[in-house]
Amino acid sequence: MVSESGPHGPLAVALGESMGVSPRPFLVAVMIAGSAAFATPFGYQTNVLVYQMAGYRYMDFVKIGLPLNLITWIVAVAAITWFFPF
Repeated sequence: MVSESGPHGPLAVALGESMGVSPRPFLVAVMIAGSAAFATPFGYQTNVLVYQMAGYRYMDFVKIGLPLNLITWIVAVAAITWFFPF
């Protein structure tokens, strides 16, 4: 489990088990969501480094990051349902 997922991993497993389905798709969703923090400079260490050194503004990350988050979400939902069926 990646560190960004925090307490959500056990919740994903509990949700899958309570629904009587495999928890694997839920865990994959948590892992992808934990690594898809594009809309904020504070989502990952390298974002903060670029934010400070290059002089980007917070809204620069929002303008580019929100569409990237949306694309990641759509692709992740499709890929998870395809590769990790319930």
